Amino acid sequence: MRTLLLLAALFGAATATATTATAQERAMPPTEPTGPKWSLAIHGGAGTLTRDDMTPEREAEYRAALQAALDAGAKVLADGGAALDAVQAVILRLEDDPKFNAGRGAVFTWDGGHELDASIMDGRDRAAGAIAGVTGVRHPILLARKVMEESPHVMLAGRGAEEFAAEHEIETMPPEWFGTDARREALERVKTEQVSALDVDIKFGTVGAVALDQTGNLAAGTSTGGMTGKRWSRIGDAPVIGAGTYADNRVCAVSATGWGEYFIRVGVAKAICDRGLLAGEDMQTASDTVMAEVKELGGDGGVIVVAPGGDAVFSFNTSGMYRGRATSGGVNEVAIYAGE
Repeated sequence: MRTLLLLAALFGAATATATTATAQERAMPPTEPTGPKWSLAIHGGAGTLTRDDMTPEREAEYRAALQAALDAGAKVLADGGAALDAVQAVILRLEDDPKFNAGRGAVFTWDGGHELDASIMDGRDRAAGAIAGVTGVRHPILLARKVMEESPHVMLAGRGAEEFAAEHEIETMPPEWFGTDARREALERVKTEQVSALDVDIKFGTVGAVALDQTGNLAAGTSTGGMTGKRWSRIGDAPVIGAGTYADNRVCAVSATGWGEYFIRVGVAKAICDRGLLAGEDMQTASDTVMAEVKELGGDGGVIVVAPGGDAVFSFNTSGMYRGRATSGGVNEVAIYAGE
């Protein structure tokens, strides 16, 4: 009998202790996350951008366009959507906006056409898709994603990529849909004044986005029309995985814009991620170091980067870059000039 009473007393004490502990745990405030649940950064080109280059009205138009693209991607992430879908949502808007050099509004080639490049990458398994030198495809980023998801390849180019697009019912548009008067005038200057694309394009108009979603996955995407007056099917860094685009859940997602030949030579996007993964550098330091290397070789441009912890950073060695970033922590901003 004494044994039963003793066991009952011990059980009651243990139950009271457990109940008290549970009550205390419930009273404790929830642990705050170490970083934002989602994060997004976008760009619309980097180059010689100063306040003297634009009227207040034109500047307002660019800021509104960047904000609309940023909002499109942020909505996907805030609703619990995937990083890949957020990146795509941003780039779709920018490809349809004639102010940017991607899709509609792409620069003219020497022969008066348009050759479009794009790439996309999933940080979960480093799956990637890219297309180069395609014509008539309204949304090159959609075609790049199809290559990643519906083919055994990473990059398709030219007529082969266009055949693949037709097989997968990717929307096309007639040549006149892509052209704008400003881009046509830029081509004429290149031809008649014998100047380079760098002299007529005040920016490199490549567009891109990088994102971290609520499940911790990263993604990156880039789309461009290239450089005014390009010849011989020239291809820059935008569709080159590791140069213009890269994503790896372990360390970062990167999208680049700039003088593609230099970005390819440096392997900019992969170099930034490698510095973080192998040397343990934070993304701002890694990005600034790699962009300094590009500058030393003679190249211009910039990058946007998102890390697994949610940090969204910019780095560019030009006077400006069309850019924006948003996070679940309340950051929401767009900018154009250096120093903003």
